Amino acid sequence: MSKPDLKTLISELEGKLKKELSSVGNLKDLEELKIKALGKKSELYSILRNIGELPPEERKHAGESVNKLKTILEEEISKVESELKKKAGAEKLSAEAVDITMPGDYIRKGSLHPVAQIMEEIVEIFKPLGYSVVHGPEIEHEFFNFDALNIPGDHPARDMQDTFYLGKDTVLRTHTSPVQARTMMQTKPPVRVLSPGKVYRSDYDVTHTPMFHQIEGLYVDEGIKFSHLKGTLLYFAKRMFGQDTSIRLRPSYFSFTEPSAEVDVTCVACKGKGCRICKGTGWLEILGCGMVNPNVFKQVGYPETMTGFAFGMGLERIAMLKYKINDLRLFFENDVRFLRQFK
Repeated sequence: MSKPDLKTLISELEGKLKKELSSVGNLKDLEELKIKALGKKSELYSILRNIGELPPEERKHAGESVNKLKTILEEEISKVESELKKKAGAEKLSAEAVDITMPGDYIRKGSLHPVAQIMEEIVEIFKPLGYSVVHGPEIEHEFFNFDALNIPGDHPARDMQDTFYLGKDTVLRTHTSPVQARTMMQTKPPVRVLSPGKVYRSDYDVTHTPMFHQIEGLYVDEGIKFSHLKGTLLYFAKRMFGQDTSIRLRPSYFSFTEPSAEVDVTCVACKGKGCRICKGTGWLEILGCGMVNPNVFKQVGYPETMTGFAFGMGLERIAMLKYKINDLRLFFENDVRFLRQFK
């Protein structure tokens, strides 16, 4: 290989690679050209491998020429690469640009479920009377769910068709009253508590669901009378349904209270005049209540001098009356059109 031939070869190679480099339009093509120009299989490395065949006096000049070309190509490639990266970055920013003059997307705010709203409202109504909130387990022992509440072993409420049994002595609680029993066993009187939460019963139709919500109240102290219970419930009814609301108590039976009563309020639709909703009576049932049965006090270890009252209500029932909802299933369908009405 002669010196003029090497100069010509290097010059031609430089011209060809610079021409190809000028037509590169993206980083991918640039990377391919970089491998072609400087890789081990490139023409440049082929020339380097053949330098050893030159006469000794020509090798130094040939090596310097090839290395000079290599440096030139690396600088040119680096320059083009920098420009292409800037161009790609600008295109990306342009594609992702946000027009701040455009109106933003409206994000709908969520809200509490109507049952949760009713629960909070009831708690707030009873707070001024000194009631505090207590909670208990939803998976409950039979003793707290039944025995401690004076519900005998042969009571229909213990049947499989009414109660979800998880084991020999374990159930999904059928009411929140076990929380009251647990509280009395852990707390000395006086006791004044509310126990809200989920309860479970093996029942499902248009007006019943296997899971629903209750809130129960308990007030225990010396000298508590039925009149205290009536006054408390009248105060609650007026705060919940309006000051023109009246209540009436009808005799009933519950194992854990004696005497017991069902409580009605003035019909929220007709205000006591009689309509289809109240079946012409002017009254709607909202809860059950009564004086705590002395047998319950024996189970929890309270002295005989204690008296008290308890009451319990279904939150879905109160919500249906408060918001005039006619289908229980709406609470559990999670239809946003329904839920948006309770912001």
